[in-house]
Amino acid sequence: MLIQGPAKKLTVYLDENEKVHGKPLFEVILDILFRHKAAGASVFRGIEGYGASRAMHTAKILELSTTLPVKIEVVDTEEKIDALLLEITPIVHKGLIEVNDTKVIKSGSGKA
Repeated sequence: MLIQGPAKKLTVYLDENEKVHGKPLFEVILDILFRHKAAGASVFRGIEGYGASRAMHTAKILELSTTLPVKIEVVDTEEKIDALLLEITPIVHKGLIEVNDTKVIKSGSGKA
């Protein structure tokens, strides 16, 4: 569990159709985060976006795209994020990985 104070936020941007051994890359990354006991992670599916290829991906009704943008975020200690990067970086071939300094204000499981 994270405590209040300085932390790192890892963000990975992908297309939802990126795969590793037939499995969606965002699921593979989430499995890695879970296995390494990251404090928590979220996967967000975008409605529209583009990346380095400059190809527009959209969820508009008339354009049924299967390559919508996906963002994965995890906040944890610098040491944990550094360890995660060793495993995540080699499997992200098409996408963007960024790490930012952040500050945890409150963290808890919601249990009293």
